[in-house]
Amino acid sequence: MAELLIVYHSKTGGSRQMAEAAADAARNETFTTLISAAEAGPDDLLRADGYLFCAPENLAAIAGIMKDFFDRSYYAVLGRIEGRPYAQMVCAGSDGENALRQTARIATGWRLKQVQEPLIVCTHAQTPEAILADKTIPQKDLEKCREIGAALAAGLAMGVF
Repeated sequence: MAELLIVYHSKTGGSRQMAEAAADAARNETFTTLISAAEAGPDDLLRADGYLFCAPENLAAIAGIMKDFFDRSYYAVLGRIEGRPYAQMVCAGSDGENALRQTARIATGWRLKQVQEPLIVCTHAQTPEAILADKTIPQKDLEKCREIGAALAAGLAMGVF
């Protein structure tokens, strides 16, 4: 059975809710592993058949712990996961585009295949208090996360990718 690996980081709960929604839907289609970026590593990437990366954008960049996951894993899997499908989701306060670009560049280096349009969920948090506050992602946005998880998992299960 194909395995979907969902790697996420979340400090205020937004990205975690997004990743959990995607994982819940994906589990209806194929074996799915949900793991935090702090715990994930090269062995997880090598074991899985496809990936969903989910993290917040912090200071116009991917969150440091997500970047750390990529740093710890990059060379250990380079040349060993080429052609595998991936998608990504970003929880942002206002933009999210740079975090998408950074993750896409890493995926390009690994020669992964983007199989879905990336999703940015914007919380519109602009003050220090709002940025640091626990987030509640609206159901309409969580439904988009579920759709991404289900579609990616179904594609893996059917061998489409």
